Amino acid sequence: MNNVILIGRLARDPDLRFIPASGRAVANFALAVDKELSKEKKDEFRSQGKQTADFINIVVYGKSAENCANYLEKGRMCAVNGRISTRSYTSNSGEKRYVTEVIANRVEFIDWGGKRQDSPVAGGGAVQNSNPFDNFSDDENDIFQPVDDEEIPF
Repeated sequence: MNNVILIGRLARDPDLRFIPASGRAVANFALAVDKELSKEKKDEFRSQGKQTADFINIVVYGKSAENCANYLEKGRMCAVNGRISTRSYTSNSGEKRYVTEVIANRVEFIDWGGKRQDSPVAGGGAVQNSNPFDNFSDDENDIFQPVDDEEIPF
């Protein structure tokens, strides 16, 4: 079974391209996933100039690629579900290069909001950088009412 789930922050903005033959969208970005280190180890790694996160290349296709390019940016947190893919190619200088990346089946945006408040979206409006539940008063969010124990049938 080849399945991976990652949660991290984008290390760079997604790079959106289109495959010339099919016109299919493809986005690439790097996801910084924190290593499970104690506070002391993290401080030690930082003092030595070592990385406290792994930077994993992500590839997304289709409509998901377009959504990633439109709504994600460097620093945003997301979850990626996909599979690990390895491939090799020969560079222009004749060297054989190896690439390991995650081909994403699903990308979940964990941060609320969009890329920037002035970013255009499909409807021509701007993406608001806020939690959609902020528009409700506390009275509207309080849907749970206390229940008397005598009313419970068991």
